[in-house]
Amino acid sequence: MTVLGRLQRLDRRLMRRSFGARSPALDRSLVAVTRAANYSRLWLLIAGALAVFGGGQRRRAAGRGLIAIAIAAAVANGPAKLLVRRRRPSSRSRPTLIRTPRSTSFPSGHTAAAFAFATGACTELPVLAPVLVPLAGAVAYSRVHTGVHYPSDVAAGIGIGIGSGLLSSRSPLGITISARSRARARHSPPRALP
Repeated sequence: MTVLGRLQRLDRRLMRRSFGARSPALDRSLVAVTRAANYSRLWLLIAGALAVFGGGQRRRAAGRGLIAIAIAAAVANGPAKLLVRRRRPSSRSRPTLIRTPRSTSFPSGHTAAAFAFATGACTELPVLAPVLVPLAGAVAYSRVHTGVHYPSDVAAGIGIGIGSGLLSSRSPLGITISARSRARARHSPPRALP
C-alpha cells in the first residue's frame, strides 16, 4: 500500500473514532468553538482584548498573533489549497454538524489560523500558552468532529500555523513594534517612588 493509501486509511479510522465520540453536549460545544473561529473572529477578539487591556508586551503579543494569521491565511488558503484540491469528507451515516464549506479540504484554514495566532502570541508572551494552545487545539479538533476536515488536513494546518507563528516573530513589523517599545522605555521619565 502506498503512503497516500495508508494516510487515507488512518484518516478514515480517526474520523470514525471522532464520530463515535459525538454527543449532544460535546457537539454543541465544538460547533460553538468552530463557529467562533470563522473568519478568525475568535483570535481578533482575543487580540483586541490584549491590546486594550494589556501593556506593551500584550500589545506586541496581539500584533505578532495577527501577523501570524495573515501569513497562515496566505499559505493555507492560497497555494496549499490550490495545489492539493482535496474534496471535503462526506458520509451519509454521519452527516456534518455544520454547513460544509465550498473551499477544498486540505489544509484546514481554521486550524492554521488558530495555531498561527497561538504560536505568534505565545512567542512574545509565553504566559498565554496555557489558554491559547488548548483553545487552538479545540478549534483544530472541532474541524474533524464536525465532519468538515480529515485529520491530515488539520495536521497540515497545525504545521502551517506553527511555522507562521514562528515567522511572525521575525517579521519587519514585529521587529518595528519591539524597537518602538524599547525606544519608548528608554525615553520615558522614571516613575516616582511611592
